[in-house]
Amino acid sequence: MKNNMKTAILVALAAYTAIAFAGEPKVVPMTQKQQQALGIMVAPVSASSVLTSNRLPGEITVPVGQERVVSAAQSGLIDALFVAAGQSVKKGQALAHISSPELVSLQRDYLQALTQSRLAKNTLDRDAELYKDGIIAERRYLTTKSSHEELAALLAQRRQALKLAGMGDAGIARLESRGEFSSGMTIGAPIDGQVLEQMVTVGQRIDPAMPMLRIGRLNPLWLEIHAPIEALGTVANGMQVRIPKYQAEGRIIAVIRNVNKNDQTMHVRAEITRNADKLSPGQFVEAEVAAEGVAGKQYSVPKTAVVRSGSDSYVFVQTASGFTPKKVTVASEQADKAVISGGLSGSEKVAVTGTVAIKAAWVGTGGE
Repeated sequence: MKNNMKTAILVALAAYTAIAFAGEPKVVPMTQKQQQALGIMVAPVSASSVLTSNRLPGEITVPVGQERVVSAAQSGLIDALFVAAGQSVKKGQALAHISSPELVSLQRDYLQALTQSRLAKNTLDRDAELYKDGIIAERRYLTTKSSHEELAALLAQRRQALKLAGMGDAGIARLESRGEFSSGMTIGAPIDGQVLEQMVTVGQRIDPAMPMLRIGRLNPLWLEIHAPIEALGTVANGMQVRIPKYQAEGRIIAVIRNVNKNDQTMHVRAEITRNADKLSPGQFVEAEVAAEGVAGKQYSVPKTAVVRSGSDSYVFVQTASGFTPKKVTVASEQADKAVISGGLSGSEKVAVTGTVAIKAAWVGTGGE
């Protein structure tokens, strides 16, 4: 009996609509009693700054410019470690000390080059005076000058080798003035940050360029988001990102147009600047992408409120006399929510159940 009543109402609405509107109707007339009989319910649209109703998974990482791997330029034995994983360090702070016989050889070579360079400089100064007085030929002066320049370049090269081996300016100065040799080197922190990983222990022998410690500056951090491919046309640089559980926020800095073929997700990178200290590299979190700064207003509605007609999407907006179909653009659609835009003010109520009946009356067919 109830189904017969619904059918009768639909037929009557279709007939009324066909008579009242020659061509495509702009309003589907419907009384409150008819809406109740057809099981039609409405709900208000709500302004949505969030691109998706579901939170998106992401991983916290250290930005590439804020991470350093500390290693030794020379082989040797680690006889002291001054820091461990989790400790904060300042640039230049001592991290470890390495005993290295190779460093002694480098210092000896540097002193030899320094002596030769000083001798060449004295010879050059003497020959310059002799050439000025016309006592020696120009060729001899130029030969002496060339020899001095070669030895000066050799001295600079061996000084740089000492620096690469971890010897500082103060140690080189003592070597030059007093001839004091150092049997070891102190490794300093290249940046301010936190020790993220300790890869060696005291008493371990290491080779050149072998990783010892990993240091990272943890503010700001990056969030690598795995977003559904449907979001490709809606996310953009500058959009806000929130991690609600930690009250952390940031902005999208890159949308990588390379889809993961396994799960059909796209890669979105955000820089987290607010409350980054509550997050840790390697941590998996859930994030929301917000649409502030995107042209046009967006609204959240139940997914059942959106109906399709051909390639277009519509919602049925309630009026005093019935419903008006409003063409909308679906920005995103996940779970039981949809984010839409297109000519809405935000104060409307839209049909969320019984939309099939309204559509049937709208097209004037009595059913789909």
